[in-house]
Amino acid sequence: MSAPSTRTATGASLTIRELTVGYGGAPVLHDVSIGIRPGEIVALLGANGAGKTTLLRALLGLVPTTGGALALDGTDLSPLRTEERARRGLALVPDGQSVVAELTVDENLRLGALWRHRGAAREHAIRGIYELFEPLARRRGAEGHQLSGGERQMLALGRALVAEPRVIALDEPSLGLAPLVVAQIMATLRITAERRGLTVLLAEQNAKSALSIADRGVVLDLGRVVADAPASDLADDSALRHAYLGF
Repeated sequence: MSAPSTRTATGASLTIRELTVGYGGAPVLHDVSIGIRPGEIVALLGANGAGKTTLLRALLGLVPTTGGALALDGTDLSPLRTEERARRGLALVPDGQSVVAELTVDENLRLGALWRHRGAAREHAIRGIYELFEPLARRRGAEGHQLSGGERQMLALGRALVAEPRVIALDEPSLGLAPLVVAQIMATLRITAERRGLTVLLAEQNAKSALSIADRGVVLDLGRVVADAPASDLADDSALRHAYLGF
């Protein structure tokens, strides 16, 4: 895998302030506050049930919030529908790899580029994804269900990137993948973020892998932030790692 040579996006700041989210009256997130600078990669860590997925879904307006605020470059997101948030530069790659199984690799990418690009600009954007994920270029005519787990994850990420988001949120991109494939995807994500100035919020149970490419780490436990520090500091904190991160 190699990164495209041109920078095509500029990251945005993301502000999460005292966010509270609940289902059926039961709170899942409690007064969560996280500030993310443009171009920063933040690893969102914690065990199953910590609230990572709920936080990412709240960013895109997929679950209702009951308190607090979300802002993209200082613009309040609360009145905006999911599609409006996407048009302003937010993208989500959910767990389970959001690939349309009946469509080919090329068709999936064209679907991702549909509302952002037309004509030559769309072809240029898709070509950039093939340069970034070389295995996809070799499989462009294969349908989604014919891909390996690693190829599907590349395609899910490529579908998000082809629309040139400013902030991308990823939910467990390493789930079910072999360690070598995980390392390749993480390395490519880091290179892409640097080249494009992309802001990344990476929710992961594989804390060691996520921290290896992140600038900062935020640890959630039972819906609350229990640590927010540079990635290297979290990786070196053996007590915190054993208590919350499992390595």
